[in-house]
Amino acid sequence: MTTRWLTPDEQRAWRAYIAGSLLLEDTIDRQLQQEAGMPHLYYSILANLSETPERRLRMTELAEGLKITRPRLTYAVARLEKDGLVRRESCQWDKRGSVAVLTDEGMAVLERAAPGHVEAVRTSLFDRLTPEQVGQLEDIFTSVTEGLQGDEGASEEVPWRRRSSPSCS
Repeated sequence: MTTRWLTPDEQRAWRAYIAGSLLLEDTIDRQLQQEAGMPHLYYSILANLSETPERRLRMTELAEGLKITRPRLTYAVARLEKDGLVRRESCQWDKRGSVAVLTDEGMAVLERAAPGHVEAVRTSLFDRLTPEQVGQLEDIFTSVTEGLQGDEGASEEVPWRRRSSPSCS
């Protein structure tokens, strides 16, 4: 098999993406830690739940929306549950599953954290782009996401379908 090395243009683009994405995630995470006392992942969980009917979502659907593994989500939700921001309930239609529910306290924490988070996203990313670049960014990452997610039938290739071990359910 022949290695398809990156061209110089592709190499520069790849390295720019890596540097920018790592710095952006660090900036967002630090802002949320300093102002809200939580990492970006926890904020994202609260935000996703706030956008759903009755502020509740099955854990597997939440993992899919966040593009993370189920064990990582379980750990994060357990911490948020300990802090009273989320609670877990049994899934009424599937006794094997559980549902994450955003509590009133969790909603209040999210509402306090959101303005600072949005400002950090705006100043770190969108204020640096032209409207045309914003559209290009969306197009690029929609294409990447669709390509990596694959078909709905893809079994273990996406994070939310991976299991930490074969015995996990």
